[in-house]
Amino acid sequence: MRGAALHHISIPVADVERSRSFYADVLGLREIERPPFDFPGAWFALGDGEVHLIGDPQDPTFREHKPLDAGDMHFAVRVESYDETLAFLESKGYRSEADGLHPQAMIARPRPTTGYPQIYILDPDRHVIEINAAPRS
Repeated sequence: MRGAALHHISIPVADVERSRSFYADVLGLREIERPPFDFPGAWFALGDGEVHLIGDPQDPTFREHKPLDAGDMHFAVRVESYDETLAFLESKGYRSEADGLHPQAMIARPRPTTGYPQIYILDPDRHVIEINAAPRS
């Protein structure tokens, strides 16, 4: 598998419009053209890859009623500034002290074992998203 690279991730969502807003307004992803499938969805650019939202109002996730957990299945987005991103998320209502079941719960790790700072949040369907930045000096 020479030259293998991540092309896209597909995420089931219950409400495409609600998730479209989150991925554009909170994560700041740019929506891209999507083929005319016979099911709802939206596509976004993410670096050299893509995020594909797939509308599935019947069974959008297996994480329903689970608290935010950094050890659960997730994907990670790299940002330029940990501090700016943390301040932006806080301005949107995300809080580290929020109960893990709250939709705007956040785990902020400025100096984790990985060596690069991390933030964990949930999308509207409770999929875990890691946001990280280059290691702090």
